[in-house]
Amino acid sequence: MVEAQSWTTRRGSNPRFESNSDQVLDIPATPTAEIRHQSHPSLISPTVLTAAIIASWYFSNIGVLLLNKYLLSFYGYRYPIFLTMLHMLSCAAYSLFAIKWLEVVPYQQIHSRRQFFKILALSAILCFSVVCGNTSLRYLPVSFNQAIGATTPFFTAIFAFVITCKKESAEVYLALVPVVLGIVLASNSEPLFHLFGFLVCVGSTAGRALKSVVQGLLLTSESEKLHSMNLLLYMAPLAAMILLPFTLYIEGNVLALTVEKSRGDGFIVFLLIGNATIAYLVNLTNFLVTKHTSALTLQVLGNAKAAVAAVVSVLIFRNPVTVMGMMGFAVTVMGVVLYSEAKKRSKGIPH
Repeated sequence: MVEAQSWTTRRGSNPRFESNSDQVLDIPATPTAEIRHQSHPSLISPTVLTAAIIASWYFSNIGVLLLNKYLLSFYGYRYPIFLTMLHMLSCAAYSLFAIKWLEVVPYQQIHSRRQFFKILALSAILCFSVVCGNTSLRYLPVSFNQAIGATTPFFTAIFAFVITCKKESAEVYLALVPVVLGIVLASNSEPLFHLFGFLVCVGSTAGRALKSVVQGLLLTSESEKLHSMNLLLYMAPLAAMILLPFTLYIEGNVLALTVEKSRGDGFIVFLLIGNATIAYLVNLTNFLVTKHTSALTLQVLGNAKAAVAAVVSVLIFRNPVTVMGMMGFAVTVMGVVLYSEAKKRSKGIPH
């Protein structure tokens, strides 16, 4: 019978282990996915990739505006609340897929009831802003809608002062003068001016500014801060639930009307799915632009986007414009640029 050898006996019989008995085997750690990707050179250069992301950002931001305008004004789909709810459901579904399966960003959980109610409050403000913005497109041309939307810094400064008592420098407040002056000029000379459309568009712009101020105020602690993509994952379904009773009460059984309309015109299904998908791509490309460039680049792109969207919409929808209206829009955009520069100087950020 052969005596069974223990591990110690077998190890002692191996001269390689005897000569190196005091040595510790250094087993390298398994590289992370990010390191593995970095070890393999990308087929696309970083410059080309960044350019493609910026182009996608412009396509999605301008595309969702033009599609909303087409659906609400030209196609006859006059249900802005239901359309906004579709956007929110789309953002919820795509966000879940991107975070849980594609792992675009690490998944973050809500840790407290207090944090949940803060996100709920932000969702309500988001609903108000987006619904007002979509509603305004029924009555106003995209060019004028974008001119009003460019005044967001004006409302941001007001809400920051009223809510947080934050005072800006005199240079920052002075830069807001052309922002307001430009929109006054554009409003007085807009051929397709509509009072209700103007008011809800102003409400949308104010709501967007209020959300940014409240978000900075509510989600301040490190334990409550969420990545923008995770925040969208939680806000989108909450916003859809908030909008559901409003669309049923104000717009009726839109889902049944949409299904009935799709039986005679299947193109409506393609339009709604495409519109909802592009609405999510707006948020995704916002994140990608910031990741591959900087938040400042996103701000600069946002300033230029309003002008690009206005020009494209005029070329597509052929809405009339006046010289005074274009001058007013240009003054507003110039004021936004001056405001951004003044903010950078007040914070001591190098150019």
